[in-house]
Amino acid sequence: MSNHQPANPARAPELIAPVRTIGFRTFDFSRQVVVMAIINRTPDSFYDRGSTFSLDRAVAAALAAVADGAEMVDIGGAPFAPGPEISVPAEIDRVVPVIEAVRAASDVVISVDTFQPEVALASIRAGADLINDTTGLRNPDMVGVIADSTAGVVITHSLAEPRTPFARPQYSDVVAEVAAFLAERVDAALAAGVPAERILIDPGHDLNKNTLHSLELTRRFAEIADLGYPALAAVSNKDFIGETLDRDRGERVTGSLAAAVVAIVNGARILRMHNVAPALQTARMTEAILGFRQPARLRHNMGETND
Repeated sequence: MSNHQPANPARAPELIAPVRTIGFRTFDFSRQVVVMAIINRTPDSFYDRGSTFSLDRAVAAALAAVADGAEMVDIGGAPFAPGPEISVPAEIDRVVPVIEAVRAASDVVISVDTFQPEVALASIRAGADLINDTTGLRNPDMVGVIADSTAGVVITHSLAEPRTPFARPQYSDVVAEVAAFLAERVDAALAAGVPAERILIDPGHDLNKNTLHSLELTRRFAEIADLGYPALAAVSNKDFIGETLDRDRGERVTGSLAAAVVAIVNGARILRMHNVAPALQTARMTEAILGFRQPARLRHNMGETND
């Protein structure tokens, strides 16, 4: 076999601190795609419809995701989508027991999907490694909680107040405006004392965006990755997949994987996914095609006989 190494075709953005330790695990985001499993401890989550609302099912789902290869689990107790307000104590009661149980059983990176500073603080104290704020640090107290801890943060683009409707979102250039928002919020986090090596970004597919906006973000994901922070693609089973393919919630896995591949090729390094096993195979195959990793084994047409 030739030792020649072809030019790397991957869209590899220049990352700030590409090798990062988050919690107990270390990642090289210059050559690695990480799968983050979604664990919703809510009765009204858009995809699982409350199937992991009970504590035992939420914990079991998280540990099953780890067994399937997820290196991060994202635990949520209050959706961003419109709906009745969930009190801070109720949200804490939903997420903290899951964090404690998962932390006792695994060294997986635990992320908590919350926009409430009090929930973030309680989660970090319970063992969470990462706070996933779908409002982009809208609450000024959130950045202080992050800065005063060792936890990382996912800064996500959105426009609306959480749990409130936002009809007909308008953008002149959705990708440019999302990138500008993320850059501004990153600067605010840095100014408040959050180290650059603890910041990740997410353009927020479908969050106050229509299907055309989310398709454009996927197609031009490189412009998000070029901000220099490891970028997360939350494309799993979203409405932009369903509307594009005319598929209901339970029929969007294939479309989700296709969107994930395009995002990876354009610089995404974390996939936030419901279906961990196929997402992991998708990530590993795309890594190999892009030259980030070697095949798990080499046998076919490698010897004196054809296998």
